[in-house]
Amino acid sequence: LLLGLLLLLRDDRARDGDDESLLGRGLERLGGGRLLGAGQRTPLMLAHQRRVLTLLCSAATGTTALVLSRAAVVRSTPTAILGNLMASKKFGGPVVMGDESIMSQKAHGTSNTPVQQGLRWNCDVATADRICNFNRHYAEFAGYWETTTFLKDEPVDAGEVSFYDSNTGKLLFFAPKSRSWEDFVKESKSHGWPSFRDDEVNWEYVRVLPDGEAVSVDGTHLGHNLPDGKGNRYCINLVSVAGKPVA
Repeated sequence: LLLGLLLLLRDDRARDGDDESLLGRGLERLGGGRLLGAGQRTPLMLAHQRRVLTLLCSAATGTTALVLSRAAVVRSTPTAILGNLMASKKFGGPVVMGDESIMSQKAHGTSNTPVQQGLRWNCDVATADRICNFNRHYAEFAGYWETTTFLKDEPVDAGEVSFYDSNTGKLLFFAPKSRSWEDFVKESKSHGWPSFRDDEVNWEYVRVLPDGEAVSVDGTHLGHNLPDGKGNRYCINLVSVAGKPVA
């Protein structure tokens, strides 16, 4: 992934010195042309793209030595790119696959209702609503979950934590399961987003689309399944699973 993007960036740089459009073209070509255009990108998205550009163009031009771990590449690359590289993939059990009809347009974007008010862990409601209901590819910025009160509110001895759909309040994930709290937090910090494994997913309400996008059965965008050497890893936006359970 990194080598391919570097080659795209180097080739385009030879023709055009515009870093902003350069990165946009490189990402859109790798992402199947499905990323937002420059006029649609928010300041947060642009800041993230500039960070990626700084890393990749420095390596492409040889201006600095760059050594990136796999986790660093994942943290620095929009999940849309990683998900699109796995387009039309069928994941084995226990994954429950879904199709595009789940994410059809409804009363409120891809969902019937907006996100709940007063989300857990002090998650931002506006950000959550945008990511959950009006987005298929972008994510909260890497490390966002650590800026919330999550780690403070959920102490080491809290046991298994339940994560509910920010729109509907349905139970989607529970962690840690079959591992320690420390392992769950360490892996999530390494990748930049809460990272769940197969047995931490409530498959009654979670589906994975052929391109790896993880969604709720009610149309909430959750994140992406990005398998690694240990198996399926669900890279999930905290703002998408910060709901309160429905009584």
